[in-house]
Amino acid sequence: MKTLTSTLLKAGALLAAALATTPAMAWDICWTNCDFTRTKYPIVLEHGLAGFNELGGVLPYWNGIPENLRSTGAEVYVTQVSPFNSSVARGESLIAQLDDIRAIKGKPTLKFNLIGHSQGGLDIRYVAAVRPDLVASLTTVGSPHKGSDLITFDVNGQLVPTPASNAFSNLVSMIWSSLGGSPDPISITAVLKNFSPSGIAAFNSSFPAGMPTTPCGQGQAVTQTSAGSIRNYSWSGDAPFTNAFDPGDPALVALSLFYDEPNDGLVETCASHFGTVIRDNYRMNHLDEVNNLFGLTSVLEVDPRTLYRNHANRLKTAGL
Repeated sequence: MKTLTSTLLKAGALLAAALATTPAMAWDICWTNCDFTRTKYPIVLEHGLAGFNELGGVLPYWNGIPENLRSTGAEVYVTQVSPFNSSVARGESLIAQLDDIRAIKGKPTLKFNLIGHSQGGLDIRYVAAVRPDLVASLTTVGSPHKGSDLITFDVNGQLVPTPASNAFSNLVSMIWSSLGGSPDPISITAVLKNFSPSGIAAFNSSFPAGMPTTPCGQGQAVTQTSAGSIRNYSWSGDAPFTNAFDPGDPALVALSLFYDEPNDGLVETCASHFGTVIRDNYRMNHLDEVNNLFGLTSVLEVDPRTLYRNHANRLKTAGL
Protein backbone atom coordinates (compact mmCIF):
# COMPACT_ATOMS: atom_id res chain seq x y z
CA MET A 1 0.00 0.00 0.00
CA LYS A 2 2.85 2.27 0.87
CA THR A 3 4.44 1.60 -2.55
CA LEU A 4 1.16 2.33 -4.34
CA THR A 5 0.71 5.59 -2.42
CA SER A 6 4.26 6.61 -3.22
CA THR A 7 3.74 5.83 -6.91
CA LEU A 8 0.51 7.88 -7.03
CA LEU A 9 2.20 10.80 -5.31
CA LYS A 10 5.06 10.74 -7.83
CA ALA A 11 2.62 10.56 -10.74
CA GLY A 12 0.69 13.51 -9.32
CA ALA A 13 3.88 15.50 -8.94
CA LEU A 14 4.89 14.80 -12.54
CA LEU A 15 1.46 15.86 -13.81
CA ALA A 16 1.59 19.07 -11.76
CA ALA A 17 5.04 19.84 -13.14
CA ALA A 18 3.86 19.26 -16.70
CA LEU A 19 0.90 21.56 -16.22
CA ALA A 20 3.12 24.22 -14.67
CA THR A 21 5.58 24.20 -17.57
CA THR A 22 3.04 23.95 -20.41
CA PRO A 23 2.19 27.35 -21.97
CA ALA A 24 -1.38 28.50 -21.53
CA MET A 25 -3.76 27.27 -24.23
CA ALA A 26 -1.04 25.07 -25.74
CA TRP A 27 -3.01 21.84 -25.50
CA ASP A 28 -5.36 20.90 -28.31
CA ILE A 29 -7.84 19.03 -26.09
CA CYS A 30 -11.03 20.88 -25.25
CA TRP A 31 -12.32 20.48 -21.70
CA THR A 32 -14.46 23.61 -21.37
CA ASN A 33 -15.72 26.47 -23.57
CA CYS A 34 -15.59 24.24 -26.63
CA ASP A 35 -17.13 26.82 -28.96
CA PHE A 36 -14.56 29.52 -28.17
CA THR A 37 -13.25 29.61 -31.77
CA ARG A 38 -16.48 28.62 -33.57
CA THR A 39 -16.72 31.45 -36.09
CA LYS A 40 -19.67 31.98 -38.41
CA TYR A 41 -17.46 31.62 -41.47
CA PRO A 42 -14.61 29.09 -41.96
CA ILE A 43 -11.05 30.18 -41.27
CA VAL A 44 -8.57 29.82 -44.13
CA LEU A 45 -4.81 29.92 -43.50
CA GLU A 46 -2.66 31.15 -46.41
CA HIS A 47 1.08 30.54 -46.16
CA GLY A 48 3.82 32.97 -47.04
CA LEU A 49 6.86 32.96 -49.30
CA ALA A 50 8.47 29.51 -49.60
CA GLY A 51 5.42 28.10 -47.84
CA PHE A 52 4.48 24.46 -47.60
CA ASN A 53 1.88 22.32 -45.92
CA GLU A 54 4.37 20.02 -44.22
CA LEU A 55 8.15 20.07 -44.61
CA GLY A 56 9.80 16.67 -44.72
CA GLY A 57 6.63 15.08 -43.38
CA VAL A 58 7.38 16.37 -39.88
CA LEU A 59 7.17 20.17 -39.81
CA PRO A 60 3.83 21.83 -40.63
CA TYR A 61 3.98 25.46 -41.76
CA TRP A 62 1.13 26.41 -39.39
CA ASN A 63 2.65 24.39 -36.56
CA GLY A 64 -0.18 23.20 -34.30
CA ILE A 65 -2.38 26.17 -35.16
CA PRO A 66 -5.17 24.49 -37.21
CA GLU A 67 -5.54 21.68 -34.67
CA ASN A 68 -5.64 24.11 -31.78
CA LEU A 69 -8.34 26.19 -33.47
CA ARG A 70 -10.42 23.13 -34.36
CA SER A 71 -10.26 21.85 -30.79
CA THR A 72 -12.65 24.60 -29.69
CA GLY A 73 -15.00 24.66 -32.63
CA ALA A 74 -13.35 26.37 -35.59
CA GLU A 75 -13.71 25.09 -39.14
CA VAL A 76 -10.23 25.52 -40.62
CA TYR A 77 -8.75 25.06 -44.08
CA VAL A 78 -5.04 25.23 -44.94
CA THR A 79 -4.33 26.25 -48.52
CA GLN A 80 -1.29 25.58 -50.71
CA VAL A 81 -0.19 27.95 -53.46
CA SER A 82 3.06 28.43 -55.36
CA PRO A 83 5.92 28.93 -52.87
CA PHE A 84 7.59 31.48 -55.17
CA ASN A 85 5.44 33.70 -57.34
CA SER A 86 3.67 37.04 -57.40
CA SER A 87 0.73 37.67 -55.09
CA VAL A 88 -1.51 38.02 -58.13
CA ALA A 89 -0.61 34.50 -59.31
CA ARG A 90 -0.83 33.10 -55.79
CA GLY A 91 -4.10 34.96 -55.18
CA GLU A 92 -5.67 33.42 -58.28
CA SER A 93 -4.68 29.96 -57.02
CA LEU A 94 -6.24 30.76 -53.65
CA ILE A 95 -9.47 31.88 -55.32
CA ALA A 96 -9.70 28.55 -57.15
CA GLN A 97 -9.31 26.67 -53.86
CA LEU A 98 -11.96 28.77 -52.11
CA ASP A 99 -14.37 28.14 -54.99
CA ASP A 100 -13.61 24.41 -54.64
CA ILE A 101 -14.49 24.52 -50.94
CA ARG A 102 -17.76 26.25 -51.77
CA ALA A 103 -18.56 23.58 -54.36
CA ILE A 104 -17.69 20.66 -52.06
CA LYS A 105 -19.81 22.08 -49.26
CA GLY A 106 -22.64 22.96 -51.63
CA LYS A 107 -22.64 26.57 -50.41
CA PRO A 108 -22.15 28.83 -53.45
CA THR A 109 -22.31 32.05 -51.40
CA LEU A 110 -20.08 30.97 -48.50
CA LYS A 111 -17.58 33.56 -47.25
CA PHE A 112 -14.29 33.00 -45.44
CA ASN A 113 -12.14 34.55 -42.72
CA LEU A 114 -8.78 34.72 -44.53
CA ILE A 115 -5.58 34.79 -42.48
CA GLY A 116 -2.31 35.27 -44.37
CA HIS A 117 1.21 35.09 -43.01
CA SER A 118 4.01 37.05 -44.68
CA GLN A 119 3.36 37.18 -48.45
CA GLY A 120 0.09 35.37 -47.75
CA GLY A 121 -1.21 38.68 -46.41
CA LEU A 122 -0.80 40.27 -49.84
CA ASP A 123 -2.41 37.24 -51.50
CA ILE A 124 -5.57 37.61 -49.45
CA ARG A 125 -5.70 41.36 -50.13
CA TYR A 126 -5.76 40.51 -53.83
CA VAL A 127 -8.58 38.01 -53.29
CA ALA A 128 -10.64 40.59 -51.39
CA ALA A 129 -10.17 43.13 -54.19
CA VAL A 130 -11.15 40.91 -57.12
CA ARG A 131 -13.54 38.50 -55.39
CA PRO A 132 -15.05 40.28 -52.37
CA ASP A 133 -17.92 37.79 -52.40
CA LEU A 134 -15.48 35.24 -50.96
CA VAL A 135 -14.32 37.33 -48.00
CA ALA A 136 -15.76 38.10 -44.56
CA SER A 137 -12.49 39.27 -43.00
CA LEU A 138 -8.79 39.70 -43.74
CA THR A 139 -6.02 39.22 -41.17
CA THR A 140 -2.38 39.69 -42.12
CA VAL A 141 0.42 38.42 -39.89
CA GLY A 142 3.94 39.77 -40.36
CA SER A 143 3.15 40.79 -43.94
CA PRO A 144 5.46 43.10 -45.97
CA HIS A 145 2.81 45.54 -47.18
CA LYS A 146 5.49 48.15 -48.00
CA GLY A 147 7.81 45.72 -49.78
CA SER A 148 11.56 46.20 -49.44
CA ASP A 149 13.82 48.99 -50.66
CA LEU A 150 16.66 46.45 -50.49
CA ILE A 151 15.44 44.92 -53.77
CA THR A 152 15.97 47.04 -56.89
CA PHE A 153 15.81 46.58 -60.67
CA ASP A 154 17.60 48.67 -63.28
CA VAL A 155 15.95 50.48 -66.22
CA ASN A 156 16.23 47.31 -68.30
CA GLY A 157 14.27 45.32 -65.74
CA GLN A 158 17.32 43.43 -64.50
CA LEU A 159 17.83 42.70 -60.81
CA VAL A 160 20.57 44.81 -59.23
CA PRO A 161 22.69 42.46 -57.07
CA THR A 162 23.01 43.62 -53.46
CA PRO A 163 23.99 41.81 -50.24
CA ALA A 164 20.29 41.65 -49.37
CA SER A 165 19.15 40.22 -52.72
CA ASN A 166 22.04 37.75 -52.69
CA ALA A 167 21.10 36.64 -49.18
CA PHE A 168 17.50 36.25 -50.31
CA SER A 169 18.53 34.15 -53.34
CA ASN A 170 20.69 31.92 -51.16
CA LEU A 171 17.83 31.50 -48.70
CA VAL A 172 15.46 30.58 -51.53
CA SER A 173 17.90 28.01 -52.88
CA MET A 174 18.29 26.43 -49.46
CA ILE A 175 14.54 26.28 -48.84
CA TRP A 176 13.79 25.03 -52.36
CA SER A 177 16.23 22.14 -51.97
CA SER A 178 14.61 21.30 -48.64
CA LEU A 179 11.15 21.33 -50.19
CA GLY A 180 12.29 18.87 -52.82
CA GLY A 181 10.48 20.69 -55.62
CA SER A 182 6.81 21.45 -56.12
CA PRO A 183 4.25 20.94 -58.90
CA ASP A 184 3.23 24.60 -58.57
CA PRO A 185 4.78 27.04 -61.08
CA ILE A 186 7.44 29.27 -59.56
CA SER A 187 9.04 32.57 -60.53
CA ILE A 188 11.75 34.04 -58.32
CA THR A 189 11.86 37.16 -60.52
CA ALA A 190 8.12 37.69 -60.01
CA VAL A 191 8.61 37.49 -56.23
CA LEU A 192 11.44 40.02 -56.25
CA LYS A 193 9.53 42.42 -58.52
CA ASN A 194 6.47 41.99 -56.28
CA PHE A 195 8.43 43.33 -53.30
CA SER A 196 10.62 45.90 -55.05
CA PRO A 197 9.71 49.56 -54.39
CA SER A 198 8.09 49.97 -57.83
CA GLY A 199 6.35 46.60 -57.67
CA ILE A 200 4.83 47.06 -54.25
CA ALA A 201 3.81 50.64 -55.11
CA ALA A 202 1.90 49.32 -58.12
CA PHE A 203 0.30 46.56 -56.04
CA ASN A 204 -0.81 48.97 -53.30
CA SER A 205 -2.13 51.40 -55.88
CA SER A 206 -4.23 48.66 -57.46
CA PHE A 207 -5.39 47.18 -54.14
CA PRO A 208 -5.38 50.00 -51.55
CA ALA A 209 -8.20 48.80 -49.28
CA GLY A 210 -7.11 48.50 -45.64
CA MET A 211 -3.72 50.16 -46.17
CA PRO A 212 -2.66 52.99 -43.81
CA THR A 213 -2.60 56.46 -45.32
CA THR A 214 -0.04 57.75 -42.79
CA PRO A 215 3.43 56.36 -41.97
CA CYS A 216 3.15 53.52 -39.47
CA GLY A 217 -0.55 54.26 -39.04
CA GLN A 218 -3.61 52.04 -39.05
CA GLY A 219 -5.76 51.29 -42.07
CA GLN A 220 -9.50 51.03 -42.51
CA ALA A 221 -11.02 48.73 -39.94
CA VAL A 222 -13.87 47.92 -42.32
CA THR A 223 -13.89 48.02 -46.12
CA GLN A 224 -17.21 48.37 -47.93
CA THR A 225 -17.49 46.36 -51.14
CA SER A 226 -20.15 45.43 -53.66
CA ALA A 227 -20.51 42.12 -51.82
CA GLY A 228 -20.75 43.61 -48.31
CA SER A 229 -18.30 44.71 -45.64
CA ILE A 230 -14.88 43.17 -44.95
CA ARG A 231 -13.12 43.61 -41.61
CA ASN A 232 -9.35 44.12 -41.66
CA TYR A 233 -6.78 43.19 -38.99
CA SER A 234 -3.04 42.71 -38.62
CA TRP A 235 -0.34 41.85 -36.09
CA SER A 236 3.40 41.15 -36.12
CA GLY A 237 6.48 40.64 -33.99
CA ASP A 238 9.60 42.75 -33.49
CA ALA A 239 12.18 40.35 -32.01
CA PRO A 240 14.49 38.47 -34.44
CA PHE A 241 16.07 36.46 -31.59
CA THR A 242 13.67 34.76 -29.17
CA ASN A 243 14.95 31.29 -28.29
CA ALA A 244 18.56 30.10 -28.01
CA PHE A 245 17.52 26.56 -28.98
CA ASP A 246 15.75 27.61 -32.20
CA PRO A 247 17.99 26.88 -35.25
CA GLY A 248 16.11 29.49 -37.31
CA ASP A 249 16.91 32.43 -35.05
CA PRO A 250 20.55 33.08 -36.15
CA ALA A 251 19.48 33.43 -39.81
CA LEU A 252 16.71 35.87 -38.89
CA VAL A 253 19.09 37.89 -36.72
CA ALA A 254 21.51 38.13 -39.66
CA LEU A 255 18.73 39.23 -42.03
CA SER A 256 17.43 41.76 -39.50
CA LEU A 257 20.72 43.67 -39.75
CA PHE A 258 19.77 44.87 -43.25
CA TYR A 259 16.99 47.01 -41.75
CA ASP A 260 17.14 50.30 -39.83
CA GLU A 261 13.71 49.92 -38.21
CA PRO A 262 12.35 47.37 -35.68
CA ASN A 263 11.54 44.14 -37.48
CA ASP A 264 10.82 40.44 -37.03
CA GLY A 265 13.91 39.37 -38.98
CA LEU A 266 12.28 39.77 -42.38
CA VAL A 267 9.57 42.43 -42.17
CA GLU A 268 9.69 45.87 -40.56
CA THR A 269 6.94 46.38 -38.00
CA CYS A 270 5.53 49.52 -39.63
CA ALA A 271 5.44 47.76 -43.00
CA SER A 272 3.23 45.07 -41.44
CA HIS A 273 0.44 47.52 -40.58
CA PHE A 274 -2.92 46.82 -42.20
CA GLY A 275 -6.45 47.56 -41.07
CA THR A 276 -6.84 47.44 -37.29
CA VAL A 277 -3.35 46.81 -35.90
CA ILE A 278 -3.82 44.48 -32.95
CA ARG A 279 -0.11 44.70 -32.00
CA ASP A 280 3.17 45.10 -33.86
CA ASN A 281 5.58 44.32 -31.03
CA TYR A 282 5.02 40.75 -29.95
CA ARG A 283 8.26 39.17 -28.77
CA MET A 284 8.29 36.99 -31.89
CA ASN A 285 10.29 36.67 -35.07
CA HIS A 286 8.97 35.85 -38.54
CA LEU A 287 8.91 32.10 -37.89
CA ASP A 288 7.50 32.41 -34.37
CA GLU A 289 4.44 34.08 -35.88
CA VAL A 290 3.38 30.66 -37.19
CA ASN A 291 4.81 28.75 -34.19
CA ASN A 292 7.97 27.61 -35.98
CA LEU A 293 10.54 26.21 -35.83
CA PHE A 294 9.09 23.35 -33.75
CA GLY A 295 7.30 25.76 -31.40
CA LEU A 296 10.58 27.07 -29.99
CA THR A 297 9.35 30.57 -29.23
CA SER A 298 10.00 33.04 -26.41
CA VAL A 299 9.07 31.90 -22.92
CA LEU A 300 8.38 35.57 -22.14
CA GLU A 301 5.61 35.88 -24.75
CA VAL A 302 2.18 34.39 -25.26
CA ASP A 303 2.04 31.05 -27.11
CA PRO A 304 1.46 31.85 -30.83
CA ARG A 305 -1.41 29.37 -30.91
CA THR A 306 -3.13 31.46 -28.27
CA LEU A 307 -2.98 34.51 -30.56
CA TYR A 308 -4.87 32.65 -33.26
CA ARG A 309 -7.39 31.26 -30.76
CA ASN A 310 -8.04 34.70 -29.32
CA HIS A 311 -8.35 36.16 -32.79
CA ALA A 312 -10.85 33.50 -33.83
CA ASN A 313 -12.87 34.46 -30.77
CA ARG A 314 -12.55 38.12 -31.82
CA LEU A 315 -13.98 37.21 -35.22
CA LYS A 316 -16.74 35.19 -33.58
CA THR A 317 -17.67 38.10 -31.32
CA ALA A 318 -17.81 40.38 -34.39
CA GLY A 319 -20.32 38.01 -35.98
CA LEU A 320 -17.83 36.66 -38.47
